Amino acid sequence: MSASVAGVFRELVGQDDAQRILAEAARGTGMTHAWLFTGPPGSGRSTAAVAFAAALQCPQGGCGDCHTCHTVLGGTHADVTRVIPEGLTLGVDQVRRLILEASRAPTQGRWQVLIVEDADRLTEAAANALLKAVEEPPERTVFLLCAPSTNPAEISVTIRSRCRVLGLRQPPAGAIADLLVQRDGLDRREAELYAAAAQGHVGRARRLATDAEARAKRHDVLQIPRRLTGLGACFTAAVELIEAAEAEASGVYTDQSAAEKEALETALGKGGTGKGASKAARGSAAALKELEKRQKTRDTRAQRDSLDRALVDLAAFYRDALAAGFGARVDPIHIDMADTTRAAAAKLSAESLLRRIDAILECRKAIEANVRPRIAVEAMMTRLWQS
Repeated sequence: MSASVAGVFRELVGQDDAQRILAEAARGTGMTHAWLFTGPPGSGRSTAAVAFAAALQCPQGGCGDCHTCHTVLGGTHADVTRVIPEGLTLGVDQVRRLILEASRAPTQGRWQVLIVEDADRLTEAAANALLKAVEEPPERTVFLLCAPSTNPAEISVTIRSRCRVLGLRQPPAGAIADLLVQRDGLDRREAELYAAAAQGHVGRARRLATDAEARAKRHDVLQIPRRLTGLGACFTAAVELIEAAEAEASGVYTDQSAAEKEALETALGKGGTGKGASKAARGSAAALKELEKRQKTRDTRAQRDSLDRALVDLAAFYRDALAAGFGARVDPIHIDMADTTRAAAAKLSAESLLRRIDAILECRKAIEANVRPRIAVEAMMTRLWQS
């Protein structure tokens, strides 16, 4: 692979086959108007899509150094639209607006590129609107869709059939550690610790490496097993876990939400005077209420994502204990908790550890099915104590 292609794909960790396929497509070999990037969380679906968009627009096929590459990778290129669902779903009205925008002729680049992250969150109506556009694409438009899997329950079979599917794998911990050392200047031991703890999620590894609060939260989660000494402790641990997730998520969109509200109020004529001002103010209430509703949904998703990361960390603790109990020749996920997981393995049977892992996985499924997080987590903590 040429150095120029490696440049634009440099943060797509551990995906040599995907890099080769995308590099060839950017040069015209195997190129098609619609792509579906799949893979587990943290595998780099959106990173691959954005890097591919840069390679498509770059005169050199993705050098990573020119103005075009910088604007695409930085999210400011006029002919690349990136859609990140803010709430639990992506609705038909938003998708129609995006399709209309993507149908325009390119103004700066060679293509008009529409990137849809979390395409599995499309509503049925939105998926149908997108399907029509994918089936009859404008000449210079490329659709890049990202989804966790090709499961028919998550992404339309018909949409999938119109796309070239590129599956990404979970990057190995060693490759993530290399990135943390090279890009962020971490010491090798620290890099390996955070890469393992992130379980193949590049963004999570970097967050642990650079954010002291993220490290503190992980530490608190991994202390839960030894704190479950009774029913009262279970309820306390559940409340603290949920409150920690809410606190972590609370500041994620604060500035963005404030800016959105201010922009909408300005557009609706806030502060205006004259005959029509009071009428406009009354009419703006519905628009502001709709904005607040979307922002609340977005905040809820952020809270659930934060809680899910904590549950994955907790499940990995019991997985490490299970591996230690069997003497399995597998690397631990929580390297810094090796003594604690060995102690848990000596105290608990394999069956007991498996029941605990099942309890956590069932809690994740319940929350995804819209069971109230507090109820689901309290039930999980009780099972962890009783098992």
